[in-house]
Amino acid sequence: MTNVIKKPNLVLITIIYLAGIFMGAIDTGIVTPARTIIQSNLGVDGQTGIWMITIYTLAYAASIPIMGKFADKFGRKYVYLLSVTLFGTGSLLCGLSQEVGSFSMLLIARAIQAIGGGGIVPVATAEFGTSYPPEKRGMALGMVGGVYGIANIFGASAGSAILDLFGQNNWQFIFYVNIPITLFIILAGIFVLPRSERRDTKKVDGLGILTLTVMVLSLLYGLKNIDFFEFLNSMKSTDVYPYLLIFILLLPVFVLIEKKAADPVMNLKYFNNENIVVTLIISFISGVVMMGMIFVPQFSENVLKIKTGSGGYLVIILGLFAGVAAPVSGKLIDKFGAKLILALGFIISIVGSVFLVFVTTYYPNMLTVVIGLVFTGLGIGFTMGTPINYMMMANTDEAESNSALATVSLVRSIGTAIAPTIMVGFIAAAGGNIQSNVMNLLPQELTVPDLPYEKEITDTFNTLKENPQMAEKLKDIIIPDLTAMQTVKIDFNGSSDFEMPEDLENLMKDSDVTTIVENSKTLSSRMFDMMTPNVIASIEAGIDQGIAGINAGIPELEKQKEKLNEGYTGLSQGIMGMEAGIKEQKAVLTQLQSILEMMSKQGANNTLPSGMSLADLLPVAVKKQMPVAVLEELEEVKSLEQLKAKEEGLTKAIANLETELEKSKKGQEGMKAGLRGIETAEEQMNDMVTKMNSLKAAIPDSFAKAKDNYLKAIDDKKVVLEESFQITLNVGFQRVYLTSAIAAALAIVFLAFYSNKRTDYKTEVLEKENASVQ
Repeated sequence: MTNVIKKPNLVLITIIYLAGIFMGAIDTGIVTPARTIIQSNLGVDGQTGIWMITIYTLAYAASIPIMGKFADKFGRKYVYLLSVTLFGTGSLLCGLSQEVGSFSMLLIARAIQAIGGGGIVPVATAEFGTSYPPEKRGMALGMVGGVYGIANIFGASAGSAILDLFGQNNWQFIFYVNIPITLFIILAGIFVLPRSERRDTKKVDGLGILTLTVMVLSLLYGLKNIDFFEFLNSMKSTDVYPYLLIFILLLPVFVLIEKKAADPVMNLKYFNNENIVVTLIISFISGVVMMGMIFVPQFSENVLKIKTGSGGYLVIILGLFAGVAAPVSGKLIDKFGAKLILALGFIISIVGSVFLVFVTTYYPNMLTVVIGLVFTGLGIGFTMGTPINYMMMANTDEAESNSALATVSLVRSIGTAIAPTIMVGFIAAAGGNIQSNVMNLLPQELTVPDLPYEKEITDTFNTLKENPQMAEKLKDIIIPDLTAMQTVKIDFNGSSDFEMPEDLENLMKDSDVTTIVENSKTLSSRMFDMMTPNVIASIEAGIDQGIAGINAGIPELEKQKEKLNEGYTGLSQGIMGMEAGIKEQKAVLTQLQSILEMMSKQGANNTLPSGMSLADLLPVAVKKQMPVAVLEELEEVKSLEQLKAKEEGLTKAIANLETELEKSKKGQEGMKAGLRGIETAEEQMNDMVTKMNSLKAAIPDSFAKAKDNYLKAIDDKKVVLEESFQITLNVGFQRVYLTSAIAAALAIVFLAFYSNKRTDYKTEVLEKENASVQ
């Protein structure tokens, strides 16, 4: 018969069990915000640090059916208090692991904590399902669902609050907070909880417990490591297939063990009952649906463009409405039955998920977020535990209510293990597109401000090369294209040789909608700092090459100038000699002309007597005044005609010499112009070297300004970049909540196969009394 518990005792019992449920549920998420702090403090990497959560999940799931069975066998009071004691002891050891500085101790303590946690919720839930009369059972289970839901949802927020209160270096307090609750439950439980009598003396199914434990650990560990987006490849992983293979091989072994066991740890008859099978399937699905809530903070932050951590406060909305809906659903179950209320809960969950997908992501604001979370919270409250637990208890005997509800919890935990793997995959896939989308929106060119003299240097050099005198001399000198160097291509698409450092990749992966612009600037700044030295070195090398070529050309000009100066000097001397000769010849011509005029006036004969020359006819005084060259010329003149011929020849010779003199003078002017050209070119080339050195010195500052301009251009694209990030990541969230909606719809389909035969309270009591008499 059902024990009748007095109302005051029932209230105290309710408080004791709800306190345990609250403590066990809140701890499932309280470690999450502290994980990175703890692993850093204890000196382990992220891959090792994740085990503080993984080991809790595995040990918790493995202990659920065992603790449930022990409660059926040895009584709830002792198993419940044992579970609370283990949980409190594990919490104390977790905190002390910081004092010792041992990560291994933390893992062992987390396993102890999880084993205790695995017995708290199922046993407490079974107590509510049996201590209250059937007509109030829904209300009682609703209280369980409300407390469990609030604690589960607020776990991460509670962890953050404790870290804020005590400081991040005092993370042990997220475990120490459990100790006062543990002491209260143990002390109160010893005196208030009804004493449980040993149900039977059948042998404990030790082999079944061991086999089931290995099966549960293998299954959950294998499932948690599957990448459902790379399913075939991940199935080849040694972190997946060996464990799933162990589960598959042990499954028939477990069935044989349980069939032969006097008191099996799991009642295999559950799987012959259609209603129980449907209940377990729906429990699995509810675990999948429920996991959508863990993304609410990140989803809210992305939609509302608020900083990381702020979205956790919006979980309060989810928790409040889930906490309100759970007890309300319990009362409605008492009136309308679990099947109808569970269906209603899944419908509300579908509405909430669809609203988040098709309204909130397209019209992101606080109102649409709150509306979506209200529906989601109500859906969780209506489906999370109350109706499913009710359905399970309605189809099992009270004597095995603990193990029955433990089986429900175990199956739900499988759903909660698989769902995040899939949902995180959606977020990761969307996140994988963020970097490329954002990179494509960043400016693709870096414009370097005008460098000093860059155009002047180029124009001067081109002018010099156009000079025929300089073209040959400058043909081997190369001046870099300074104008082309003003634009540097920035390649973010991965086709360049630039390899992004791991810390920058992690920075971009860890970006949120509020940090993507600053992180993009950090990425660009780092890439600029890593790539610019090579670019600057290349430009400087080109300038140095040009300077070297010019400096090598200047000595050649000096040699050319020296040769021209030598030629100019020799030509000048020749001109001076020619001018002296012309002068002397003109003097002779003048004398000849004077003699010719004199002879003509004297009526001299055309031919002189034999043996005489024109010189013999001249007076001695005149001869003394005449140049020797003229006298020599006159010695040969024998007639007046010869004298005239001499005059004409000398006149022509003078004219020819004067022509040559004019040519020499023009050549001299050409040499002079050439010298001036070489001197000018030399001055220009020296000036180019000076200016190129000035330009070279200005390059670093110009690139620094270019960097500032580029970062400012990123700031100018702030709105576009944030919207791109938000929209891209929202695709992942849309798939998450579509998955939740589809899962909820699938649950409704399975729910149609549940036969909702509600047993009248009196009929139930009579049946149990008859059974006890027999």
